[in-house]
Amino acid sequence: MFLLDTDHIGIIQRRTSPEFGRLWARMALHSPQDFYVPIVSFHEQILGWNAYLSRARETSSVVRAYQMFQQILADFAGSQVIPFDRAAADLFDSLRGQRIRVATLDLRIAAIAMARDLTLLTRNLADFRQVPGLRAENWCD
Repeated sequence: MFLLDTDHIGIIQRRTSPEFGRLWARMALHSPQDFYVPIVSFHEQILGWNAYLSRARETSSVVRAYQMFQQILADFAGSQVIPFDRAAADLFDSLRGQRIRVATLDLRIAAIAMARDLTLLTRNLADFRQVPGLRAENWCD
């Protein structure tokens, strides 16, 4: 089973070519129930659009930001969202204690994947391969 990193989620949401075609073809070989999204990715996407909204000076930009909030909410509501629970938090703390140099939100995503024994699907292999014990693959290549 698989956990989609925020970058893979974004490719699916935007249908970014050619990555989307490669990713979608590989996903089609599995059941939709084999794929999960971390609550941390919801956090990341909302943070990005909140920053956009904070900089918005025109009404059309404000409307666009709120439309994106609505779309993100719908996307995640239709997905299998995995929480950042106590097991993930304990793994995160352990990884932090090892001084692994990976961004906080990425390390939380890694901890979720490891706590649930999921393979993380990401384009960010350079960072995630620094996390001992994490299985990570890029299905967009």
